[in-house]
Amino acid sequence: MTSPLRSKSFLFAGFSVHLLILAGCTTGGPTASMEGKKTSFGKVRPILENSCVHCHGTIRLPNMPSFNSTKALASLTGPGKLIVPGAPEMSRFYQVMTLSDDEVGAMPPTGHALKSKEVAIIRQWIVDGAKLPQEDITLTPHGESPRSR
Repeated sequence: MTSPLRSKSFLFAGFSVHLLILAGCTTGGPTASMEGKKTSFGKVRPILENSCVHCHGTIRLPNMPSFNSTKALASLTGPGKLIVPGAPEMSRFYQVMTLSDDEVGAMPPTGHALKSKEVAIIRQWIVDGAKLPQEDITLTPHGESPRSR
């Protein structure tokens, strides 16, 4: 006959193993891997300078919002504005980046879509509150101008 103490120890050990197995079964989506790490504007800036500031900088069409500085971006950030901190799906800034190339309003223009990793960085930055540096930083276009075909 097995002692009651030994059977309780065995039961506890089995329960512990099950908990460890369950702990390893969590899903690791894009936000889970970045948990605890806030996406800073430093990661967003090169994306804007390479893909957005050419058309949304100093030289732009009259109705285009300006992204030529962090001050300009700050004026577009807030509830009901282009960038809604904490809510990428409510942010037009993010929405147009997720449109396919052939959809009207897709940004950057046709043939110059952002890489999925770049879109994920911008999304996470917005989720994390779309924080901007205190000092005004001018954004300078880099690379070729992404004009429509």
